[in-house]
Amino acid sequence: MQTRRIRTLHKIITLLLIITILSFTVAGAFGALYLREVREVSRLQSEKEQYQKEQFEREQQLASGQVLPAISSDVTDKPAMGGPQAGLAGTEDPESANEVAGAGEDSMDDVSAVELSELIQSKESEVEQSIKDRMKELVTDEDGSPLKMLRSFFPENLIYYFEEEYVFAPVLDNVKKHSLLDENFVKTDDGQMQYVENGTVLSHKGIDVSKYQGDIDWNAVKEDGVEYAFVRLGLRGYESGKIVIDEYFEKNMQGANAAGVKTGIYFFTQAVTVEEAQEEAEYVIQNIANYDVKYPIVFDVERIAGGKGRADGLTQQERTDITIAFCEAIKAAGHTPMIYGNVVCFTRLLDMTRLNDYDKWYAFYDDYMYMPYDVSCWQYTEKGKVNGIAGEVDLNISYKTW
Repeated sequence: MQTRRIRTLHKIITLLLIITILSFTVAGAFGALYLREVREVSRLQSEKEQYQKEQFEREQQLASGQVLPAISSDVTDKPAMGGPQAGLAGTEDPESANEVAGAGEDSMDDVSAVELSELIQSKESEVEQSIKDRMKELVTDEDGSPLKMLRSFFPENLIYYFEEEYVFAPVLDNVKKHSLLDENFVKTDDGQMQYVENGTVLSHKGIDVSKYQGDIDWNAVKEDGVEYAFVRLGLRGYESGKIVIDEYFEKNMQGANAAGVKTGIYFFTQAVTVEEAQEEAEYVIQNIANYDVKYPIVFDVERIAGGKGRADGLTQQERTDITIAFCEAIKAAGHTPMIYGNVVCFTRLLDMTRLNDYDKWYAFYDDYMYMPYDVSCWQYTEKGKVNGIAGEVDLNISYKTW
């Protein structure tokens, strides 16, 4: 019961925080509009005062019998009487001059304080309604969600839901960013993601497999347009700490190599020391000796669901040290290292400022790639369908080849 009350309190606090942030956003927009209108009022008031001053000087000159200066140089070439410019010159027709002056003054009076106030209120209402409409669209659309709405309004943060709270992780300036454009991501009719630029598909289709895909017809996979596959080599037990090989590793490697599907490797780590990470790297290197591995060797740093992993207690610095140890050992063996993770891994578990030199493989299951950092590969669904695989399989697109 106490836990439920705490969770409820957390939800209330979170909701209040979101409302507060959105209120500041709306207030900021209103403030910008208000300042713009205030500047416009000041400009109009200055013009009105200048006009009144000029009118007063004209009246004084008329009263004293002085000749008013011409409005434009063209007027001096016109007749003093009878022509259409005579009244504008004001030299012989004071009543006409006063009429023109009066008309100008009336137009300035139209901009009253009440009307300006109403205009500002109208602009505020328009902005507020626009924000509400955008928020509603981002939440209620077919692929909408509260997270998608928050991410749209706070691009300076990476926002995700973690352990029953919303996390606003700042986007770090000193981590390399990608140059991919959102509008270039295109989903095909059969649900496959592509990155298309000027009508040319620049991305590369791939999958990742383990024992859970069972027997695979690799020739059919190749014919379905799959260029590469990341094959799970093995893992370290999240409780025992024992390294074990994936029971389908050899079969998958042999099938993929024979069919001409390029292969990379991934290993699920539970190393808790630098020495254990180096041990995992050596284990991988030994087991790929007989295979053609062109694509990267990947260090999978995911957490175990439910907080049961032996590595869950690592600090960010410790986990980053372990990751670097694995990657450097792979690099020393002549292979390309890569780091696999999701938004939690790339904001909370790892110090990304120390990992700029390594390729990243990002897992995020949606129709948009929510990650500003430079990544080489995006795993966009875990429910993909590929010929040659009976069940579901992870689908990936990469933005480069190796």
